[in-house]
This record gives sequence, structure tokens and C-alpha cells, in this order.
Amino acid sequence: MAQTHEIDYQIFGEDLQYVEIGLDPGEAVMSEAGAMMYMSDGIAMETQFGTGQESGLLGKLFSAGKRLMTGESLFMTIFANQGRDYARVAFAAPYPGKIIPLDLSQTGTMLCQKESYLCSAKGTDVGIAFTKRFGAGLFGGEGFILQKLSGDGWAFAHAGGTICEMSLAAGETLRVDTGCIVAFQEQVQYDIKYVGNIKSALFGGEGLFFATLTGPGKVYLQSLPFSRLAGRIYKAAPQAGGKNVGEGSILGGLGRMFDGDNS
Repeated sequence: MAQTHEIDYQIFGEDLQYVEIGLDPGEAVMSEAGAMMYMSDGIAMETQFGTGQESGLLGKLFSAGKRLMTGESLFMTIFANQGRDYARVAFAAPYPGKIIPLDLSQTGTMLCQKESYLCSAKGTDVGIAFTKRFGAGLFGGEGFILQKLSGDGWAFAHAGGTICEMSLAAGETLRVDTGCIVAFQEQVQYDIKYVGNIKSALFGGEGLFFATLTGPGKVYLQSLPFSRLAGRIYKAAPQAGGKNVGEGSILGGLGRMFDGDNS
């Protein structure tokens, strides 16, 4: 595996964050298509198949095919400092939440939920990992495939809401809503368990299955999965038959006749 480029970074914002990457001449960072926010003079942008670590056309095509399986674009975008001075490029998160910096030289390979990858130093291998158990793939909410980040430099993931970082001891098990998992170290065991109570599953609003993460290893959880946020917005939308929620005014119904929402 090629050594990843050394980069500097700074994360700005609280709930709508972006990360600014500092690059010395000759250094580069790569990202998903459409993640770039701004870049200073001297940065050159290039689009390529895969991560650039593959050899030959077949390797590039295979890498691109793997990315399609995770729902990502066929292409990665490389931002390289081709000038003589220090330069900056910034990447913005796609929805409210936090950006998680991952030092892969310390954590080792990380497994992430699909679409959580934001950007990383050039040389990072962004691949896929298949869940090892059929139940985890069938009922895990994210399918059989997870993103796999490998290398010895910085990578950045994005998650919704507030981030919970936990270190599990050997044999320690954490039960988690499947959508709340963001990333975990490769040695953490991941599986899906049945709730075990039909009444709780049907009326508790938590579904029939939850994920189990067993240490040792570090895990990152998110308090607000985007699917949960999108579902609430859709249910509240008038086009979907939803109703406005939380309007305490006694004139709420009458007021909506004049607020322009129904015109």
C-alpha cells in the first residue's frame, strides 16, 4: 500500500461543519464528487476512477465497480497543490451533523456505513467490506456492504446529529439501532440480533432487529441518522398527508389559511 500524503486540517462549525485541508506543494487530498466547498489558488482538480491506488485498467474498473456497490460515484476527485505556496481546500458535510477525523495510522482499518466517507489524504484506500453474517447483511439496514478505509493517514467521515465515541473492551457488547452506527475498527465484531419480543417490535417503534458490536475496538455512533431525519420530514410534508406539528396557538388552523403554505 502506498504511503498516504501528510496533510493538515481544521474543522469549522458546530452542526453544519466543514473541514479545511492544508496542503504543502506536491500534496493532495481526495474526496467524493460534489463535496468540495472552496479551494485556494494553486489547487488543481482532477477526476479519476477509484482511489488511484489500482494498477492497470482492470484494477481501476474493478475499483469503480466496488464503489457502485456502495452507492457511490464511479469517480473520485483529486485536489493537488501544484503551486509553490501552501494552499487550502475545504469540504462540506451534506447535511447537519459532525465531521469525524480518523487517523488511520492509529486506528487501523475502519469500517463505515455507506455514504459516510467525506474525504481523505491521497493514498487512502477506499474500498468495500462484506458483512460476514447473512443476518447482518439481510436485516442490518445498510445491506451486505460497508465502506472500508485503509491507510496510514487522515480520513474524514460525516454523521448526523451528535457523535458518540466509545472504546469497547474485549468481549464487551453494545446493542445499537442499526442506523446509528457510523464507523468501527475492523476487529470489532458486528452482528444483527432479533429483538425477541413481537409486542415490543410492533408497538415500541424500534423495529424487529438491532445491531450488536463486540469489542475490543473503537466505535462511532450518530444520534440522528439521515434516514430518520428524512422520514420525519416526509411524514410532516403536506404532500404526503402530514400535518404541522408543535404549533400551540389556538388559531393555528385559522392562521395556516393566511400564511401562504396552502396557496
